[in-house]
Amino acid sequence: MMLSRRHIRVKVMQTIYAFKGSESDDFSKDQKFLLFSIENMYNLYLLIISLLIEVQKRAEDDLQKKQNKHLATKEDKDPNRKFVNNELLKLLKDNIQLDDEIKRNGHVNWELDNEYVDVIFKAITSSDLYADYMQTRVSDFKEDRSFIVDVFKDIVAPNEKLYDYIEDKNLTWLDDLPTVNTTILKLLRKAKATSPEKYFTPKLYKDIEDKQFAITLFKKTLLNRTAINKEIALKTTNWDSERIANVDYVLLQMAISEIKNFPSIPVKVTMNEYLEISKEYSTPKSSIFINGILDKLVKEYEADGVLNKIGRGLM
Repeated sequence: MMLSRRHIRVKVMQTIYAFKGSESDDFSKDQKFLLFSIENMYNLYLLIISLLIEVQKRAEDDLQKKQNKHLATKEDKDPNRKFVNNELLKLLKDNIQLDDEIKRNGHVNWELDNEYVDVIFKAITSSDLYADYMQTRVSDFKEDRSFIVDVFKDIVAPNEKLYDYIEDKNLTWLDDLPTVNTTILKLLRKAKATSPEKYFTPKLYKDIEDKQFAITLFKKTLLNRTAINKEIALKTTNWDSERIANVDYVLLQMAISEIKNFPSIPVKVTMNEYLEISKEYSTPKSSIFINGILDKLVKEYEADGVLNKIGRGLM
């Protein structure tokens, strides 16, 4: 499972932020865009995981060229194949299900963008990590896995040229990148020599409920915008509305909608999630502002008995 509820909330926030219509409009197109931008994360996952396979192929080609050199040295003729034979990279390369998904995907074409495969290959082979790893000629799955985990964490994920390439390919991917990199790192860390085929093609949503959560949160927030905005206005009489960040408005609208429409999500969870998102996407003081407004509203809802939370520990 790749998507957390927080990332779903961020995607909903971005779609609502970009929405220019009113609540009476048909926003099926916007809902489609929301689901598309969520599903597009999987394309980014395939792009990055396939890069590791391409790097392995590039290493293989490199050895082949050295062996075929006119004046091949003893080392060229009998090279250390430890990296090329890395068992975790081999596991990725031989995964038929993953291979099918990559081939079917229109976003992955490293042959066209092979200079980035070169960039990553050179960054790996010139690193101390690689030099240490290649001091011996044999290894087991555990050592191979540990090396690839470190390579991904220290070389691939933070690579600035790769970051620029991803930004050029698709602007929304930049927000997805930390989630996708974390997913890949988790999969690599927990991989076993006997990992099943489907292991490297994880599900995007945890379950159907998560997809429904995205749709319902999006719809309920937009459909009740006028009423929600009135509630916000009553609590921000001392604030100049022009000075309230647009992102804060959207986050407040979503948080109020979530508190009212999702009986099984505890109020504390909702509040914490939106405060964390505001720290990342809005102004330094946004979380204090949002917390203050939500706190007042929740106290009112409790006093009026309109908080329809079900289950234990939901307040």
